[in-house]
Amino acid sequence: MAKQATTRDQRMRQRLTQEAARIMVDEGVRDYYQAKRKAAVRLAAPDTQNMPRNREIQEAVAEYQRLFQGEGQAQRLRELREAACEAMRFFGRFRPRLVGAVLDGTAGDWSDVSLHLFADTPEELDLFLMDNGIPFEWAERRLRFKRDAWATMPVYRFVAGDVMVDMTVFTSDGLRQAPLSPVDGQPMSRANLQAVEALLAGSGGQDDLLDIPLAGR
Repeated sequence: MAKQATTRDQRMRQRLTQEAARIMVDEGVRDYYQAKRKAAVRLAAPDTQNMPRNREIQEAVAEYQRLFQGEGQAQRLRELREAACEAMRFFGRFRPRLVGAVLDGTAGDWSDVSLHLFADTPEELDLFLMDNGIPFEWAERRLRFKRDAWATMPVYRFVAGDVMVDMTVFTSDGLRQAPLSPVDGQPMSRANLQAVEALLAGSGGQDDLLDIPLAGR
């Protein structure tokens, strides 16, 4: 009976992983916890304790995109990386770093270009945006830097063509310590402009990250 229960749990975990990945890709849900909870409800298992890890879902997202989106996803990823390069050149004085789905290769139709910028004060970016006539939205984001250490950071968002650019502003010292990734709890991968250009020069897929030095982590 124990073996049957274990097999049943494994199958449920796999179904939850696949459904959460589908929700993130097709419905644009970006929060892993929210995607998992929605998947559990849809699979009639709202109280399950057998939730997959975020890393499992990210891997399932990449597989789902490969199977069902193919060249369409690859083309959109390339467009987003090109937009990221343009934004990074424009905001060069703030030493931009690309993070998130556009960097790791799982970006799709719902994805933003997510950048980390660095300045002595957020007001420097305020003035830069206003001086260049760029309308923007302002918000805040809580990021984790250690197991029990969180910080609230300013976020600026603006639209470039059909792409939303999301910029989290750190102090200059923030280059030395990246916040922890919601995927695996490790310091986020960050790529400077040279690294992103190298990704574009390759095939543009997730595996390219294995050969690209992600500068400025």
